Amino acid sequence: MLYAVVFLLSGVGLLGLAFLLSGGSLSDVSPAGDLPGQGSVIATQQHVRELEDQLAAVHSQQSRQLLVGSLLALIVMAVVSLLLGRVLAKRVLRPLRLIAAVTRRISADSLDQRLAVTGPADEVKDLADTIDELLGRLEASFTAQRRFVANASHDLRTPLSTMRASLDVAVAKPDPAPSTVALAARLRRQLDRLDHLLDGFLVLARAQHGAPADAAPVDLGDLIDAELRERSTDVRRKGLSVTVNVPPATATVGSPALLAQLVGNVVDNAVTHNEDGGWIEITGSANAQETALIVETGGPVLDQRKVDRLAQPFERLGGERTGSSGLGLSIVAAVAAAHGGRLALLARPEGGLLVSITLPPAKVPVEA
Repeated sequence: MLYAVVFLLSGVGLLGLAFLLSGGSLSDVSPAGDLPGQGSVIATQQHVRELEDQLAAVHSQQSRQLLVGSLLALIVMAVVSLLLGRVLAKRVLRPLRLIAAVTRRISADSLDQRLAVTGPADEVKDLADTIDELLGRLEASFTAQRRFVANASHDLRTPLSTMRASLDVAVAKPDPAPSTVALAARLRRQLDRLDHLLDGFLVLARAQHGAPADAAPVDLGDLIDAELRERSTDVRRKGLSVTVNVPPATATVGSPALLAQLVGNVVDNAVTHNEDGGWIEITGSANAQETALIVETGGPVLDQRKVDRLAQPFERLGGERTGSSGLGLSIVAAVAAAHGGRLALLARPEGGLLVSITLPPAKVPVEA
């Protein structure tokens, strides 16, 4: 449209200039003066005036025809310029569309990708190079952040072990004071919580590092059975009813350790945050496009806006800070994303939570 408007304005200006020049040439034509006392000359002058009037009328008619024809031609060319401008705009903006499409595909897990646009050193290449530099800075920042979390988690192990050993020494002395024993028990619970938190940091940093290097076919049904056996005491203590419907072919390809953590966190979340006498339903399915795992639990009606934030670190329903590190579902989301999958959380209208995990399918059969 911009190209067509510019063409239309320039065409109007050109026609106006041509019309003004044509009108100026007509004003220069003037009839010859009368010569008194010569009858024949007067007759000749009258004949010349008649000819001049006829020529002026013909010239005026030709000017009007030229003006009408020019206006029609201008309208036709304006439409043609609109079509040609659209074609040219698409061609000129094609590199920008390619840059936008590639940039949309780049996420926090693929910051190592670059646009790498080739061609002349114009504005488009300058924009692409600027985006590549921005991606490089983001990649360095994300890498430094993950390295810091991993290193801090590792380094904190030593003082925690020292504090745990000091508590054991204090309690192991002959006839320890009851207050000392009670304090040691409280501190051990806090140290266990810190250990669990550090484990979550390490798993989260590893999951966000990129695609796992130890990828192998993994049967999700086996992981679920193993996790339920480990949590059987808690399930019986809370009186939970557990239903599992996971076919043997429910498998994916990825890191066995990370996928075990994913399943463990989902099952732990379903058991820990369930009500006494509640229920858990675990369903699995697999096809040529994806492998799906759905875990549903009962309970009170939840706010979907709060549920949507549970995949973020340290987010908890109700804001409670006890009994959970707040990293469980964020680790699940990170592990799923590292394997090319996704996590979806849905507040059930009847009450409770639905956790849906989709992962790429296994291309080869899983060994029993």
